Amino acid sequence: MQKTLKINFLKILLTVLILYILCSIILKPQFYLQTTLDGLSAWALNVLPSLLPFIFFTKLLSGLGVIDKISKLFAKPVEKLYKAPPLAAYCFFSSIISGYPVGAKVTADLYQAGKISRTDACKMLSFCSTSGPMFVIGAVGAGMFGSALAGYIIFSAHLLGAFLNGILYRKIKLKEFDQTKTKQEDKNFNISSIVLDCSLSVISVGAIIAIFFVVITSLSPLLSLLPDSVSAFFGGLIEITKGCLDISTEMPLKIGIVCASFVISFGGISTMLQSSALTSEIKMPIGLMVVQKLTHALLSCLISIILVVIIL
Repeated sequence: MQKTLKINFLKILLTVLILYILCSIILKPQFYLQTTLDGLSAWALNVLPSLLPFIFFTKLLSGLGVIDKISKLFAKPVEKLYKAPPLAAYCFFSSIISGYPVGAKVTADLYQAGKISRTDACKMLSFCSTSGPMFVIGAVGAGMFGSALAGYIIFSAHLLGAFLNGILYRKIKLKEFDQTKTKQEDKNFNISSIVLDCSLSVISVGAIIAIFFVVITSLSPLLSLLPDSVSAFFGGLIEITKGCLDISTEMPLKIGIVCASFVISFGGISTMLQSSALTSEIKMPIGLMVVQKLTHALLSCLISIILVVIIL
């Protein structure tokens, strides 16, 4: 009974939110048209150039079987720490080099190729879904906070949080699905199918980014009712880029670093939906994804507090 009431409440809340956003768009159509274009522009100029080639070439490596040989070097530590296959090491390094949502996409590709199980995939996403150094150190640290050191602290806390987070989920087990069809498709590996898959993945990411530009803009009047620092933090839980920018301007440096560590590791609802879209074949429970990102955020936050006390 309580579960039913909870579901109904969430549906009502979501319905009200959607109607509010639709009314905002109807009242200011030209304004939100420009907002959508801004989101697509941010995707085309910042996400597309780095995401598309990386996804394409990692999928090529996966199809050629090179990844399996590279990952064997890390077989023992990955198995001991995370009870995960050696391929988890490759996913982790791919994620920390390129950032969201590459780790999720690489994990999904390995699952679709029949190289890892559904349980393995969900374990791996607990520590293979991270932001990258270009964003954290460059954009957030040097750009937003005006301090590369702040970026290094946030990135160190983020990565250490990911290391520890994976250990928390090493014993999870999920229902497995038949992957016979997926394995057969992998045998028919060809360039055109890789290009199509990569294009659809990147387009879906662009659509989500554009939609969340609209969501954040429409919610701005409501968030403005809160204190500026609180508004900045909650904005980051929706979309990390704008959230980190607001945090850097509205909070003192030390508090800002801690809050940015939480926000970046949590990833924001926008990033979660991007990851969810790219990992749809895995059918990972959304509740598990949220909990994994929440524990990652809490661990990173605690580590950042320690680092701030020691370094700053």
